[in-house]
Amino acid sequence: MRNRRRQQPRKSKLAAAFIALVFGWGGAHHFYLNRGGAGLTYIFLLVAGINLFGMPITAVLGFMEAFRFLTMSEEDFDKRYNKHVAPKTQRRGREREQTVRRRQEPVINVKRKKLNPFKKSGVEKYKEFALEEAIEDFKKGLDIDNEDITLHFNIACAYSLTEQKEKAYYHLSKAVQFGFNDFEKIQKHDDLAYVRIQPEFDSFKKSGFRLDRNMMPKNDDGTPIEVEDDALLSQLNKLAEMRKRGLLSEDDFVLERKKLLRS
Repeated sequence: MRNRRRQQPRKSKLAAAFIALVFGWGGAHHFYLNRGGAGLTYIFLLVAGINLFGMPITAVLGFMEAFRFLTMSEEDFDKRYNKHVAPKTQRRGREREQTVRRRQEPVINVKRKKLNPFKKSGVEKYKEFALEEAIEDFKKGLDIDNEDITLHFNIACAYSLTEQKEKAYYHLSKAVQFGFNDFEKIQKHDDLAYVRIQPEFDSFKKSGFRLDRNMMPKNDDGTPIEVEDDALLSQLNKLAEMRKRGLLSEDDFVLERKKLLRS
C-alpha cells in the first residue's frame, strides 16, 4: 500500500482551482483530488438542483471551491490533498539517502591530531567504491599518523570488502588498541560482514577484538610478531597458507620467513 501511494502524482493547487472554476458544476475537481465520494455528491446535487430549481446549483459551489483553493497556502493544500506525497525537501533527502545507502561511510568521531589530507580523499574514494585507491590513501594517512583510529577502522572496512581478512583483523585490532570502543559497530557494520563470517571472528571477539596469539604470525620461539607493514603481513600469511597446503616444507617455510623478517 505504501509503494502504491508513492506512485500517485502530486496534486497542483492551481490545477484544482482551474478545474473547479470550469468544471466544478460536475464535481470534476474532487475526482482530480482523488475524492470520489465528494465528486458523486456533486453529481447528485447537480441533478437535484436542475430538477428542483431548474439550475445547476453546483456551479456556485464549484466557483466557491476554486476561490478557496486560490486563497489556500501551499502548505495547507499539501496537508489536505497531498498526504500521499512527501514534501519536496523530504523527497530530496530520501533520494539522497537511498543513493548513499549502499556505501556507508565508516566515520568515527575522534579529535583530529594532525592535518591529514589522505583521510578525506580516502573516504571519498571509499564512498565511490574505488576500494584499492581508497586503501592506498588510507595507508598514506597512516604513514602520517599511525595511531589514527578512524583510518584504522576505515581501512579495515575496505580490506573486508576486498576479502583480505588478515589485514582487516589487523587494523580493527589496531583501532581498538588506540582507543576505539564501539564494539557494536564492529558486529553490525555492513562492510565488515565478510570479516564476521570467518571462523576466526569468534576468537577475535572473545579476545576483545584484539589479535590473539593464534591469529598472529609467530617467531621461532612461538612469540607473536608485531607486524606494522601490510605487505609483510600479507607475505607471511601467504607463506603460512602454502605450508598448510603442503606446497612448502617446514624447513622451507622457516627459511623463507626468516628472509622476510630480515628484509
